[in-house]
Amino acid sequence: MTFRASIRNLQAAIILVVSAYGVAAAATAQVQPSTQPASVTQQPVNPTMPTPEPVVSDHVVTTPPPVVTPDPIPTPASTPAPAPKVAKKKGPVDSLKPGQFVWVKQDIYEGPMKIVAVLDVQRIYVFQNDKLLGFSTISSGKKGKETPTGIFNILQKNIDHKSNLYSNAPMPFMQRLTWDGIAMHGGHLPGYPASHGCIRLPHAFAKSLFEATQMGQEVVVLKDTSTPVKRPPPKPAPVVEEPIVPGVPPSVDPNITPPASPPKPIQ
Repeated sequence: MTFRASIRNLQAAIILVVSAYGVAAAATAQVQPSTQPASVTQQPVNPTMPTPEPVVSDHVVTTPPPVVTPDPIPTPASTPAPAPKVAKKKGPVDSLKPGQFVWVKQDIYEGPMKIVAVLDVQRIYVFQNDKLLGFSTISSGKKGKETPTGIFNILQKNIDHKSNLYSNAPMPFMQRLTWDGIAMHGGHLPGYPASHGCIRLPHAFAKSLFEATQMGQEVVVLKDTSTPVKRPPPKPAPVVEEPIVPGVPPSVDPNITPPASPPKPIQ
């Protein structure tokens, strides 16, 4: 009985050891099976002693392998966000100060003339025969009274015009562009848009431009140099009808032969 009890105690100790280490090993690695066959421990047969029960040891306590931490996978460097574009401030287009201008006086102003006003830079340019005749600072319509853009023609010229909309304000060397109050004329130039829609010019420049232009002269007003304007389609020539006067036959086109009168029947 003492041998059997010792065998049981040894078996219980092995189970405790296996339980203590085997559970921890199973949490981190799989239990590797033994390549050797299960060992069988058997006591020699003694006829005077009872035959002990064989103990089969099929549990192998193995040391868990070290935990290997994989190297971190290098991530590609993120592409830096492009730097925001800094809008460049538009510098002065020339060295003219408000009220200044350049004009090349001619003895005779002949040839095709082009007049272009650019509102965003507050300038007007005059070309003749594709050469720059002069340019000047201007003051166009203020906010809420902006100068209209487009292609206009000089409809009226008056050296000493008075405004019929704004308390007879003087508009010297006025050249009308529209019948609703838009014109080019001499006036005060503070360096920014300040008029009620007209294009103010320095008085001396307005006088020189007045002397060089003709009625019907084309004037182009641009918002800026990158925004074109559309040319309006040509208008058809008006049809003039002759008044009908009682007792007076209408005029007959000599190129049209009137139809012959039908022959009279023979009676």
